[in-house]
Amino acid sequence: MPRRIALVEDEPAIRANYAEALKRHGYEVAAYDSRRAALAACRVRLPDLAIIDIGLGDEADGGFALCRELRALSAQLPIVFLTARDSDFDVVSGLRMGADDYLTKGVSLPHLLARVAALFRRVDALGEERPVEERIARGALELDLKRFSAHWKGNRIDLTLTEFWIVHSLARHPGHVKNREQLMRDAELVVDDATITSHVKRVRAKFLAADPAFDAIETVYGLGYRWQA
Repeated sequence: MPRRIALVEDEPAIRANYAEALKRHGYEVAAYDSRRAALAACRVRLPDLAIIDIGLGDEADGGFALCRELRALSAQLPIVFLTARDSDFDVVSGLRMGADDYLTKGVSLPHLLARVAALFRRVDALGEERPVEERIARGALELDLKRFSAHWKGNRIDLTLTEFWIVHSLARHPGHVKNREQLMRDAELVVDDATITSHVKRVRAKFLAADPAFDAIETVYGLGYRWQA
């Protein structure tokens, strides 16, 4: 069964072009021109991945609102912003709201397709049989790769797909410093340093919300991050 992608874009020509390109590469595409239409449809049937513009019709930040709403429906739904807005503020805002990736509309079609494929590879990796490492326990942390779940001191931490792989990358080898390049490779991201920093900050915030004393992720200045042994 083909993967179903929700494409939310208010410009008809752009929406049609991206939808056609994704269909040519074997994806099923459900295209929407507004936040309301997309949200209503996703509540009935959640897609396998969502591609969202930020400005949607009369809602200048409608895509941000939709991202929050989709995150409330599913912590693991891959969400990609595809927008003309390229300011650092918008990029960081999108990632803080739980997006897995942020692309600008100048991106080439092969690059977009590669990023979509990378997200699906991560989804597939979580569903694969892992006889050796289907569960990781590191002190108060428990990661279950089959159920895509993370717990800290028994409390569930709702992580996005990207956040889960970042925690997994760090926790696999406690005490080892992972630089941003290594984290990008492990999470199959092609982003800049600031984007990785935003993801790590969001991960920390989620663990701190469950445990104000959380300090397992250490920043090693100039080098990267490590999970405290």
